[in-house]
Amino acid sequence: MTFKLLFKNYWILILLVAVKMVLQMLVVNPVYELHRDEFLHLDQANHLAAGFISVPPLTSWISLLIKLLGGDIFWVRFFPALFGAITLVVTWLIVEQLKGGILSKILVSIVFIFSVYARINILYQPNSFDILAWTFVFYFLIRFINEDRPVWLFLMMIFFVLGFYNKYNIIFLLAGMFLAFIVTDFRKVFINRYFYWALVAGFILLIPNLLWQYNHQFPVINHMRVLKETQLNNVSRLGFLKEQLLLMLAALPLIIAAFIGFFKERFFRKFKIIGFTFLFAMAIFILLRAKGYYTLGLYPVLLAFGAVFLEKYFTKKFKVIGPIYIVLNILFFITIARFMFPVLSPAGIYENKKQFEEIGLLRWEDGKNHHLPQDFADMLGWKEMAAKALIAYNSLPDSVKRETLVFCDNYGQTGALNFYNRGKMAKAYSFSTDYLFWIPADMKIKNLLLVGNAPDQSVQKLFDHFSKVAEVENPDARERGTSIFLLTGAKDGFNVFFRNELNRRKREMDCF
Repeated sequence: MTFKLLFKNYWILILLVAVKMVLQMLVVNPVYELHRDEFLHLDQANHLAAGFISVPPLTSWISLLIKLLGGDIFWVRFFPALFGAITLVVTWLIVEQLKGGILSKILVSIVFIFSVYARINILYQPNSFDILAWTFVFYFLIRFINEDRPVWLFLMMIFFVLGFYNKYNIIFLLAGMFLAFIVTDFRKVFINRYFYWALVAGFILLIPNLLWQYNHQFPVINHMRVLKETQLNNVSRLGFLKEQLLLMLAALPLIIAAFIGFFKERFFRKFKIIGFTFLFAMAIFILLRAKGYYTLGLYPVLLAFGAVFLEKYFTKKFKVIGPIYIVLNILFFITIARFMFPVLSPAGIYENKKQFEEIGLLRWEDGKNHHLPQDFADMLGWKEMAAKALIAYNSLPDSVKRETLVFCDNYGQTGALNFYNRGKMAKAYSFSTDYLFWIPADMKIKNLLLVGNAPDQSVQKLFDHFSKVAEVENPDARERGTSIFLLTGAKDGFNVFFRNELNRRKREMDCF
C-alpha cells in the first residue's frame, strides 16, 4: 500500500492519533514535574539487566532509548502517549476486523481518547504498554478466529512475552483466556500443533527473565507478598467493582452492547471467547483483591465490539445516536478533566478547593485533607530537592567527594537526584527497591550526604560531624519537609555497620 493510498484510507485515524498525542501533552500543567515512580524507571537505563526487583526489564529498555534521545521530560511524556496512540490504532483495526463502519471507528476512538486511558498515558509507568500488549493479544486472537492462520498464534505469543517483560500482570489475561478456551468451541486449539509451537517459542523467549528470577530467589513472589500485605488486603471486592464502574462510566453503554452482541449478533458469536476471557480474568482479579486499574487492558477490545454492535443493531438510527454519544462523551470529559488531570496549577486548585474536597480528591493516605490531590503533590518538589542536595554536595572539598555516599530514604528521592543532577554529582543510592542492589560493594565511605529523615542518634555518633543543611520547602509537595543532612568524618564502625545492614536487607529482600 502506497503512502498516498494509506493516507486516503486512514486520514481520519491519523488525525485522531494526532489529537491523542497533543491531548496527552496538554493535560499536564508545565508546573508539575515527574512522578516518583518515573524517576526509578528512568534510572534503570543505567543498570540494564534481565530483571529488576520492582518491574520486569522492558521499561529499562525504553528508558535507555529516552536516555539516548537526551533524557528530556518531553521524551518521558512522549512514550506513554505513544503507547496510548498505538492502542487507539489497534482498537480501530479491531473494528475493521469486525466489519465496522467509519462511524463506529470514530466512536470507539473518541471514547478511548477522552477517557481514563488519557490519565494512564500521562505517566511513564508500565501501565501504558500493559494495556497496549493486552489489546494486541486480543487483536491477533480475532485475526486467528477470522483466518485460522498459525502466524496469528505466534504474534499473540510475542505480545504475551512483551507484556510479560513489561508487567507480570499479563499472566492474569493468560489465565482468563486459558479458561475461556476450555468453556468455548475454541478448545479445538488444543489439537492445533502450532499452538504448542507458539507456547514453546514463548517459553524460550521468557528464559532470560525466568533465570534472573531464579538466580535472585524469585523476588517477584516477595514483591507480591508485600503488595498483598500492605495494599491489596485493604481492597474490598465491592470497592473494586465500584471502581470499575467509575473508571469506565462513559464507556459503559459500549461495554454492555458488546456483551449483548456476543449472544445476540450471529457474527459475534464466534468471538464469545473474548467475553468469557473478560469474565474469567475479572473473576480472578476480584478473588485476589486487585487494584482497579489492573483491568484496563480488558476494555479496548470490548469498546470495539460494542461500537460495531450498536452500528449493526441500530443501522440508520446509529447515524444520530453515534454523533450524540461522541459529543456527550467529550463534554463529560471536559467537565471532569480538571479533577482527573494535573491541568490546573496549585493556585488553580486552591481556588476550587471546595469542589476538590467534596469529591474526596484532597484526602491522602493519612486520612487528612491537603492542598493538592496526593498524585499531583507527588509531582512537585523534586527539582528543589535535587538543587539543594547539589549545593550541599558542592560544599564538600573535591578531595573528599569520591568517598562521599549520597544516600536517600526512598526510591523517588534517589531517582530525582540522579535525574536532575546527572553528571553534576555522585550517583545517589538507597535501601529502597532496586537501588539496594546497585550500591557499590567496595566503596569506603568517609562522608554521607543524606536525603530524608534525620538518622538515629546511634548513626550520628559514628561520624565526627552531623548537620542539617536544607529541606524541601514547597508547601504543595508531598516531599515537603524532607531534609538534607551532611555527616562527615566517618568512624571505623560506620562502614562495618553499613555493610552489615546492606547484607541483611539483601538477604531478607527488605527493600519495599
